[in-house]
Amino acid sequence: MPETAISLSPSAREAIAEALNQSVAETAVTTMLAQNFHWNVTGMAFGPLHALFQEIYEDHFQGQDDLAERIRALDAHAEGMLAGMLKRSKVEEADGTQSDKEMIERLMKAEEQLASTLSGLEHIASEAGDTLTEDLAIERGRTHEKFAWMLRAHLQG
Repeated sequence: MPETAISLSPSAREAIAEALNQSVAETAVTTMLAQNFHWNVTGMAFGPLHALFQEIYEDHFQGQDDLAERIRALDAHAEGMLAGMLKRSKVEEADGTQSDKEMIERLMKAEEQLASTLSGLEHIASEAGDTLTEDLAIERGRTHEKFAWMLRAHLQG
């Protein structure tokens, strides 16, 4: 039977919250990566990349809020310190001096990492019967795979 956040066992809530915090951290770093690239992209594809990077960081800002609010629904602490997020994240920062192609590749890999992290969250939530977190992880994972595909398309041809 599906569980609500508060009816989950303490150990299940802890495991899910940990996976959610990993997702928030990687989403926050990827958000800043996209915004940094939005500010600093140059080249012949400036217009479309500038717009795509903005679409990505605007989506991700809302996504990290949704993930963090789910952590709070589980009665756990949502990591809110940038240093903590950077330490936890498998996505690395960039200084924005990369070429447009390098920006696309870095952001594509970040999106793929996020999709993978969210797939892991989905599995943890599913095992615990937390269908609401499972649904959120699937929705966010689908979004990150879409952005990875859109970025990958810029590198083809």
